[in-house]
Amino acid sequence: MPARRLSIVLAEDSMLLREGLASILDRAGHEVRDSVGDADTLLAVVRKNPPDVVITDVRMPPGHSDEGLRAAAAIRADFPAMGILVLSQYVADAYLSSLLESTSGGIGYLLKDRVGHVTEFLASLDRVADGGTVVDPEVVRQLLARRRDDGPLAALTPRELEVLALMAEGRVNSSIAEQLVVSEAAVRKHVGNIFAKLQLEEGHDRRVSAVLTYLRR
Repeated sequence: MPARRLSIVLAEDSMLLREGLASILDRAGHEVRDSVGDADTLLAVVRKNPPDVVITDVRMPPGHSDEGLRAAAAIRADFPAMGILVLSQYVADAYLSSLLESTSGGIGYLLKDRVGHVTEFLASLDRVADGGTVVDPEVVRQLLARRRDDGPLAALTPRELEVLALMAEGRVNSSIAEQLVVSEAAVRKHVGNIFAKLQLEEGHDRRVSAVLTYLRR
């Protein structure tokens, strides 16, 4: 059983994927309170009985464009502290910018391929439920590749960009140190340099701010 049993509303128009996700969550000890196939039903069930976390696809009926994302934004407006985990087939900058405009509650953006990595997927869900920000590693890699010469990011060293990418995945310093095979002291130094170069002020959640600095540009 998980340390915390979450109540979840799941929105995915593919019945096969929806049932697969529900099965994974159920085996992990969570409660899938509702499982729906369109954005209008998602909004209705969440507003009637708010869960701990919403998991939603970006593209759903009727238009198969950004209905899920717009529903997620509406849910965030109504329930600022609710965790929202968005699943997408592709890396899409516009989706990320809209999703990350509000950071009052937990937010996650994962590619659907990540669901196949069950342990990572469930860990991301837990971080979102706890109010964290999680961005798929492949999304981070592609965005950093596109934007490393853009604005304040140009001041970061290759190692600092690596650390920033791992921060975006929701990793703590000890996990970053293990991934990069360096000491935690070295990671703390890199994190401090990132904060300084991005001119992030004391008194804010600077880890989240550092991540959003490049995701929102």
